[in-house]
Amino acid sequence: MNGARRLPATPAFVSRAATGLALACWPLLGWAHAESGRADGLLAGLQHPVSGLDHVLAMVAVGLWGAQIGAPAIWLLPLTFPLVMAFGGMLGLMGVPLPGAEVGIALSALALGVAILAAWRPPLWAAALIVGFFAIFHGHAHGTELPAGANGLTYSLGFVAATGALHACGIGIGVVQRWSPGRMALRAAGAGVAVAGMAFLWRAIA
Repeated sequence: MNGARRLPATPAFVSRAATGLALACWPLLGWAHAESGRADGLLAGLQHPVSGLDHVLAMVAVGLWGAQIGAPAIWLLPLTFPLVMAFGGMLGLMGVPLPGAEVGIALSALALGVAILAAWRPPLWAAALIVGFFAIFHGHAHGTELPAGANGLTYSLGFVAATGALHACGIGIGVVQRWSPGRMALRAAGAGVAVAGMAFLWRAIA
């Protein structure tokens, strides 16, 4: 360990690190307003996952939860979600109905937020099953909202790539759980996601 530098584990450092990582992810949100009206498949796909806060929070939460659980969940959960989401997207593109999709999306934010708040570490297969279950609803929503004239394949590649980027943001922010103040901040973030999930659920069932 000679020459290795230890990062300062101060609340101020943790706060600055989290803020910097969040700001690095901010350009993703700008895609929600970019290229409006264009039917380009790839650009439309990149734009769609960040066009709604419910999608953004759930996808970032997957990365946060994976980072909180630790290896191998830190990479397995962000891999499971896009793979299963692509399947859900295919169902949507094919016009296969999925009742309660909006409720499922809202519940994903609520459930993932609660899991982060509680620092829940279930068996790896159970965590992957939960993430995969909710991914179907997100994918179906993306698939059914294919813009007119957009190429389905490139559109799918776009929303899978954007989803991976949002997971990466969550993983990056989740690094703060290495420090005690960061673990508290991460659980607080989970509470925020859960509250937002309850608001999404109310809107979906109202």
